Amino acid sequence: MIVAGDIGGTKTLLAIFDAERGPREPQRQAEYRSAAYPSLDVMVAEFLHEHADGGAARPQRGSFAVAGPVAAGRVQATNLSWPELSEDGLASALGLEGVSLLNDLQAVALGITVTTAAELVTLAVGQPVPGAPIAVIAPGTGLGEAFLTRRGTTWAAHASEGGHADFAPRDELEVDLLRFLLPRFGHVSYEQVCSGVGIPNLYDFFAQRGTGEEPAMTTAELAGAEDRTRAIVGLGLGPRPRSTRCREVVGLFTRILGSEAGNLALKVLATGGVYLTGGLAVAVAGELSAGPFLERLRSKGRMSSVLAEVPVHVVTAPAALHGAAVEGLRAEGLP
Repeated sequence: MIVAGDIGGTKTLLAIFDAERGPREPQRQAEYRSAAYPSLDVMVAEFLHEHADGGAARPQRGSFAVAGPVAAGRVQATNLSWPELSEDGLASALGLEGVSLLNDLQAVALGITVTTAAELVTLAVGQPVPGAPIAVIAPGTGLGEAFLTRRGTTWAAHASEGGHADFAPRDELEVDLLRFLLPRFGHVSYEQVCSGVGIPNLYDFFAQRGTGEEPAMTTAELAGAEDRTRAIVGLGLGPRPRSTRCREVVGLFTRILGSEAGNLALKVLATGGVYLTGGLAVAVAGELSAGPFLERLRSKGRMSSVLAEVPVHVVTAPAALHGAAVEGLRAEGLP
């Protein structure tokens, strides 16, 4: 039995899994607001106190997916002010036999290997090449990227920090966006224009340009919003969006996401498919299927033909949690 978690910058999912049910069906699960806790061990201890039985039924191992690069069993969570996490430190603090830490997108990739068709929104059916690499891109609080390669009968998940690579504009509007953000950040990454932290940057860019009508009521709603990104996206979605400026933000976000998803697919030759995960991807799935997202993904000059038949899906399952469970059950010696 294991305790597994998806540790996000905004929220954390924790769950208990066992070998009989496997990595898709937790015995118990709960959601927490990450910033409400001073550290991961405090949060997990509370979860185990509330949800785990005593004695032999208590989890023996932990497996946690964290946003940030994991090296030598240690990681600093990218979007949280927690102290550095370590496998040994967490095992000791929680009384577990062992703990596995893995990059959140590595966990997402592992989770995709146990995802069902019912948990996918298919944007392009394509023609997947059996056993070929699979690309994973996740616009959530930040922008995560990973990929899968086949090793015999199993899949190997590979983490990356590709979301922090240089933003490359595709047209004059995006050149202007880069010029707008350079004085603010110095280095402008894809994460700063294609994620939860990036959405307000796009809004500020359009506001500075005076793009779109913005009723006073909408301006006040955004100013008072606890989650500015969620408010902007909500105001910009649908056939009759309440804010034309927010609509422009959503449109530009989906175009940039298409460009970077195609970049990742080219870099790893992901002819097995491109999978999008994360709250933002799910929220704008309708826009991705109807707008220029797929054209941007495939438009790669002389290499466009390589991506012409690549399948593209949005994952609606909690893939990072499932992937952390896959890793934890593997560490227990289970398939």
